[in-house]
Amino acid sequence: MSIKIKTILIIASLLTAVSTFAAQQKADTTYTFRFVPQKDMFYVPLDGNDRELARLLECMRRNKDSILGGSLPLYVDGYCNSLDSEKENLRMAAIRSNRVKSELIVRGGIKEECFITKPHAKSHAADGDLVIVRLTVSAPEASAVESAGLSKAEEERLAAERAEQERKAAEERRKAEEARHAAEKAEADRLAKEQAARQTEQPQEITATPSESQSSAPYHFALRANLLRWATLTPDLGLEWRVHPSWGILVNGSWTSWSWNGKDRRYALWEVMPEVRYYIGKEKRGYLGAMFKAGQFNYKLSGTGRQGDLMGGGITGGYQLRLSDALSLDFNVAVGCLHADYVKYEVIDGVRVRAGKETKNWWGPVNAGVTLVWKLF
Repeated sequence: MSIKIKTILIIASLLTAVSTFAAQQKADTTYTFRFVPQKDMFYVPLDGNDRELARLLECMRRNKDSILGGSLPLYVDGYCNSLDSEKENLRMAAIRSNRVKSELIVRGGIKEECFITKPHAKSHAADGDLVIVRLTVSAPEASAVESAGLSKAEEERLAAERAEQERKAAEERRKAEEARHAAEKAEADRLAKEQAARQTEQPQEITATPSESQSSAPYHFALRANLLRWATLTPDLGLEWRVHPSWGILVNGSWTSWSWNGKDRRYALWEVMPEVRYYIGKEKRGYLGAMFKAGQFNYKLSGTGRQGDLMGGGITGGYQLRLSDALSLDFNVAVGCLHADYVKYEVIDGVRVRAGKETKNWWGPVNAGVTLVWKLF
């Protein structure tokens, strides 16, 4: 009987030792914090970070003395591979680790010496760019932390933080929406003002268009007839080429030959007169120019006749009065110098007798016209 009792006592002692050993086993508690790729900011509300942070803070609260005493360090491993080079990834992982540690120092009341930090230039095997914090605590302690969950105060704090963040996000959305509406309203007002300005200017443009088209619908070619020459029984025709709205090149020609009273009276003439004009003014009706003329004449309107050559030129000026879309009157005058070499003669018994030779220069008006202009195209 005593042997059985001893056996039972031995077995009980072994079970107690095993349970004590098991109670003393250590277990790692792991807390994972996620980061936006290529960013180093620690967003607590992101993807469950708030709940992980609350679990870690609860575990730290239970083991704060051991942590501050140095017997229970916090292992911080930062992971990053979303940047171009290994150096950049290591730097990013270190910055992220420091962000998490700063949060724990402020909220958990611990020091930098409580951490063992190691950055990694790679992604964590589980998922993406992370910062992982590990504490090695006893298995019963780890189970107690897990089963205890979040304290009521922590739950309330997290709920308050989420509510505040949601309020701020809603406020930012509201401000963005107001700014968008204000920008749309400003743009609509601007367009309305531009439209009103265009409508105000449009009648003026419509009113101005006919007069402008009258003057300045510049023709390219036009026929010309000096009515003053025709009135003296001297046919006159010309052509104008409008090389530019402001520039025109003209040439006029006149010819006549009349005899009467048994050929005792004579009126004969031919002239060629080229001219260059520059049209001025907004409507291109007035002009200034330069002209040249050359020709021959034979006048005998009294007892003595004169026959010879003429040549001269001068400055022209004038104005075109529009009659219709195709017709206008051109009033012009030229002032300059006219040179004439001629012989004087008389007619005796039907025979012309030379009576001398003269040369004259005339300064003053050398041409005048009231010219009918017909625009061809």
